[in-house]
Formats: sequence, structure tokens, C-alpha cells
Amino acid sequence: MEAIRIEKTKQPKAKPSDQGSLGFGRYYTDHMFLMDYDAGRGWHSPRIVPYAPIALDPAAMCLHYGQEVFEGMKAYCGADGKVRLFRPEQNMARLNLSNDRLCIPPVDEAFAVEAVKALVRTDADWIPAAEGTSLYIRPFIFAVDPHIGVHPAAHLLFCIILSPVGAYYPEGLNPVKIFVEQAYVRSVRGGMGYVKTGGNYAASLKAQEEAHKAGYTQVLWLDGIERRYVEEVGTMNVFFVLGGEVVTPALQGSILGGITRKSCIELLQSWGVKVTERPLALAELLEAAKTGQLEEAFGSGTAAVISPIGELRCGEETLLINGGKIGALSQRLYDALTGIQWGRAQDTFGWMQEV
Repeated sequence: MEAIRIEKTKQPKAKPSDQGSLGFGRYYTDHMFLMDYDAGRGWHSPRIVPYAPIALDPAAMCLHYGQEVFEGMKAYCGADGKVRLFRPEQNMARLNLSNDRLCIPPVDEAFAVEAVKALVRTDADWIPAAEGTSLYIRPFIFAVDPHIGVHPAAHLLFCIILSPVGAYYPEGLNPVKIFVEQAYVRSVRGGMGYVKTGGNYAASLKAQEEAHKAGYTQVLWLDGIERRYVEEVGTMNVFFVLGGEVVTPALQGSILGGITRKSCIELLQSWGVKVTERPLALAELLEAAKTGQLEEAFGSGTAAVISPIGELRCGEETLLINGGKIGALSQRLYDALTGIQWGRAQDTFGWMQEV
């Protein structure tokens, strides 16, 4: 692969003055990474350039047929001042899984990680250091062919942008309220639910909007065929503690294989906690709540890390989980993961990569 060319901006942006109110996805750094794909030539011309709008032909295929994939990851400023990435090789492996499903040529995973590191180093002065903040990293690939016709693209653009962020949910680590969606369907096995592509999120907007109007933070999706089995929350994988056992929906092709999810499972198993990946019926969950077996629930994801679930709304029924408070296991997982990510705890798993 060619060396990455770097063009520094001559007009640096003003940085947010208050790191405590960054929000999520509101600010973007001075530079971005770009790399082109052309059929017959492959991926080429990797470069870091000033952050700017991207010119697209009105007939660009991504605008008409949705051939697009993306990833989400973070860089953390550790207690020792060093900047590290959390399992970036896993993100790039998943990016190629998405690429395969969307007929996008694979990227060199090791090179893509190096591209992320080069961009983070270029904009290192944007990395926030306040408690709970990080630098969000968004790699994405989209079709740019100017053509009205349904077929895989011959020309694509790989882009990486950066955003200093705080907590994803306004509630922070306080338990969120989740609405169980029973009318709309997001994905089915055999579709694209297991990959990160914009279409999955577009399919979730209607239900999410209605949940917000009802006072709920996110939607809990059920399977798209029988509408019986719990799958995932809109932006998170989901876990339930049932009688001392941690149960999470199995990866069967309709939900995303989260990297934080994988890390939670590995941490729990290392602590001797029983973790089961299996189909989980909503009826079983409701019964567990009635009998006191539903001890706690939480979501996991790059953006929120761990998000405790304090309330589930299912039809006319409202379930209060653990008294609406964060559970002991949710708190332990959050402390362990963020401890590793921010360099406060020893990384015995070898998950972190220094930038």
C-alpha cells in the first residue's frame, strides 16, 4: 500500500472550550482521511487532508441505492497521557464483514488501523482529557459512481472523520428507559442486520421517533419473523441477568456482533460468571420480571460503553428493573471496561493499542 500523504490545514478550527458539555457528534476535527477505490486499480491514494465537504455527483450510487458501510470506535487519553485505541483490529475485521455483504471490495485491515492512528496523531490536540470524554472515530465507505442502475459500484471512497465526544445518552450511566417495539421490524435473518450499514439505522428511525415521543430513550427490537424473541436495542447489544445467569441474544444473522458485547462476555467469563448466548423470548423476560428472576439489564456499545436499563415498556405493561437503579454487575462491567480504556486498570487482555 502507498504511504499516506498528509496535507495540514492552514485554517485550524476553534476547539470546544468546555469539555464537560461536548455532547455526541457535534464537533469535528481539522482533518479527515480519504482513500479511493477504482475497479482494475484497487484501493489507492491514501491521504489525510483538511476536513471539508465532499463533492458528489447527483447520480452518485450511494445516494440512490445505499451501498455504504461504516464503523464506530474511540481513542482514549489515558491517565498516563498516552493515547490508545480499543480493539481496533476488531473494528476493521467487522468493516470487511460489512463490505462483503454490501459487495464492497475489502480493505487491508492492518493498513486501515494504521490510517486511523495516523489521523488521530494528526489531530492529537483535539483529544479531550476530561472525565468520561474520548475521541470518536467514524470510518465509512460509500459508492461514488454517477450511475442510475442497480449493481455494485466500481468506484468508492473510504473516509475517516473524528469527533471529540462526551456521554452518548444524556442520562450518562443512569439507567435508561427502553420501549419494546412490537409493530415495526428492523431486520431479519438473511438480511443486513448483522452488518453496520446506514439502511439498518434508517429502518429504525420511525420506531425510535415514536418511542421518544412516549418518553423512552431507545427501542428494544424483537425478531422480524415471529416477533417473539428479543434481539437488540437500536444502538446497543443487550444483556439480562436472570437468576444470577447473564443471558444475551445469540448472533444468528439479524443483530450486530458488537465489539463491546464480545468484550463484556470475555470479562464476565474471566470472573466466573455464567454467560449464555441463546434466543430469549419476550414472554420469558416478562415472566422473569414477575417472579423476581430479572435482576438487572444493560446495553453495551462503543458509544455508551455500558448503559443500564431501568425500565422496559411492553404494550401497556411497564417493568421496573432493579428498582430503576444501576445493577452491581452493570457497574462492575462499566468500571472494568472504562478502567482499561482510560488506562486506569491493567490491560490483561491486550485489548488496547497505543497510537
